[in-house]
Amino acid sequence: MRNILYIIWSVVLLFSSCQSNSQSVNNKKEVTQNENITPVSVKPVDGLERAYFASGCFWCVEAIYESIKGVKESISGYSGGHTKNPTYQSSNTGRTGHAETVEIIYDPKIVSFSTLVDVYFGSQNPTQVNGQGPDHGSQYRSIIFYQNEEQKKIIKDKKEALSKKLNQRIAAEVLPFQKFWKGETYHQDYEKRNPGNPYIRNISVPRLKRFQAKFPNLIKEKH
Repeated sequence: MRNILYIIWSVVLLFSSCQSNSQSVNNKKEVTQNENITPVSVKPVDGLERAYFASGCFWCVEAIYESIKGVKESISGYSGGHTKNPTYQSSNTGRTGHAETVEIIYDPKIVSFSTLVDVYFGSQNPTQVNGQGPDHGSQYRSIIFYQNEEQKKIIKDKKEALSKKLNQRIAAEVLPFQKFWKGETYHQDYEKRNPGNPYIRNISVPRLKRFQAKFPNLIKEKH
């Protein structure tokens, strides 16, 4: 799917833009409704906490977070929608409401939630609505999920500061976390297991390298 998108994305850009505008209206309605929902807090296990981010292709986001000190694992999946048991095929229709999301399992003694939010904003085009790069549609939209009021404040403060710095609207939605649906097995560690894939070579790896160049102090040492 992503190989096809990569090849034809410049041809369908105009159509995608129109579609994104329509989806953006629907997303705003959903955000308003979700603001009244109590977030679900995920309990730490063995001292490890979990955070949830959507930022375009989950192959890309998974690889970015796994390169960060203190992150034990990142898992690709789906969140933010209104249907149960979403799949890659169903979420790609844009009709389930889900976005490709990554679950970050991290040690808060090494890396803070605040730093993970910095990684989030620093590893994408924060102004692109409903997508990243060649991936367009509500399933690729940017979302930061919060589990409590403290996290919500951290996210909103950083989003507001970035908006003022860039003098532009930041696309990321800020939503109460409800549930994470783990993605299909073949999506897990996709970048690592498929280095020859054209999308990985031309989109995912360059995105990872751009991020690592900006935040060298956060990157794990190679053994």
